[in-house]
Amino acid sequence: MPHFGRGMRWQDTGRGGTLYYPIWLSYAAALLDKYYQIKLVDAPAWNWDKKDVLKDIEKFKPELIIIDSSFPSLNNDVKIAEYIKGNYNSKIVLVGPPGSQFPDKILQSHGVDIVTRYEYDFTLKELAERLDSSQEISSVKGISYKENGKIIHNPEREFSTSEDLEKIPFVSKIYKKYLNIEDYFLGSSLYPEVQIFTGRGCPFQCTFCSWPQTLMGRKYRVRSIENVLDELEWIEKNLPQVKEVFFEDDTFTVDRQRVRDFCDAYIERDLRVTWACNARVGLDYETMKKMREANCRLLITGFESGNDEILINIKKGITVKDIKHFSEDAKRAGLLVHGDFIIGLPGENYGTIEKTKKLINDIKPELLQVSVASPFPGTAFYEWCVEGGYLLTDDPTEYLDEKGHQKSVIRYPHLTEDEITSEVNNILKNYYLSPSYVKLAMRQILRKNGLNELRRLLYSARMFLAYLGGFP
Repeated sequence: MPHFGRGMRWQDTGRGGTLYYPIWLSYAAALLDKYYQIKLVDAPAWNWDKKDVLKDIEKFKPELIIIDSSFPSLNNDVKIAEYIKGNYNSKIVLVGPPGSQFPDKILQSHGVDIVTRYEYDFTLKELAERLDSSQEISSVKGISYKENGKIIHNPEREFSTSEDLEKIPFVSKIYKKYLNIEDYFLGSSLYPEVQIFTGRGCPFQCTFCSWPQTLMGRKYRVRSIENVLDELEWIEKNLPQVKEVFFEDDTFTVDRQRVRDFCDAYIERDLRVTWACNARVGLDYETMKKMREANCRLLITGFESGNDEILINIKKGITVKDIKHFSEDAKRAGLLVHGDFIIGLPGENYGTIEKTKKLINDIKPELLQVSVASPFPGTAFYEWCVEGGYLLTDDPTEYLDEKGHQKSVIRYPHLTEDEITSEVNNILKNYYLSPSYVKLAMRQILRKNGLNELRRLLYSARMFLAYLGGFP
């Protein structure tokens, strides 16, 4: 499906035009590129179909093919593997979150030979080394594979360490070498942008969040500040067209002292590139102020709900009062706020939805994202839905509609799946098409980089209006 990002936390074809880099696959590519002749292909970004992919494979002649996957795209990705296997004889490895949950199911296909479970860049490096030297793969941790018709699950691999992350070359170099950065767009970022990790893992316990539970774990590990700044400096010199770097860490602000030290070092190096990050409610004003001084432009923050009971149910660890305080401090510090909300979480009903609407109106984030609650397999939220009998399907490939947009697969006694999806659409429609949003948009345009803000807003608006045309 064109414009579908497997690297997104909430997979969708992008209501506001968003298309993520294939970020996890790119990090694996960065590690492998040091030792092997590789090629990184992003078929959705290039509008390639399976015939285009096969033609490229036959030209490049790889011995090992890595296919990235996500829960909603899993069936499609397995079929692509079968199509390739039927036309080209090579080892095929499927990577991504589904591998940690459905290795047996995936390996029952005729296309996939090996599945990686959880974080996979160092797994792929070791696997490539073994295959390249014709050694057994039985000692490669973190993989499942077929041998003589039998499925074998090797032991789990330990999650990477901070020292490991230092060993991975800059992913921005891979973007420049293999991809076209103009293909990618984040509705909240200045265009063009690049996405990088400064750390991995999230120590918080949110029940619905897939990556910490199905891919990278909750163990928090980080690159050194010097290493991150070196990459920013490389980007400034070698990708001068980049207007913003987004730190894709689940929560860049976990360690406030590290954030402050980063800002001091950024200023000391006299760097110029604008950056933004995922942040958590609870970040203090002084740190926000320092971030703004160091050229931070925007914070993406998971607020999730305007109801304290729901926030407790999902183990968010924050309150509505905290959300309001955070929003006020961010605006006071001169930072834009991209507020993320979810409709359909445990305890949701029309009353709680109204509270979320009120909170949105109270805090007025410059950018608003509202998602349908998707219970991905492997998450505590998924188990809760199964136990309560709320899940309409156990097939995550049914989480999107025919156009690739989110739809609800949860039905509560007092809230149906159609009502959940409709409420998400209505909240977005009423927010972005209201006269009051014009004032918020103008504030963004009148800031530094105003022309780039305008371009971002216009592109997002065009894509969003096209999306709105798809529902009543």
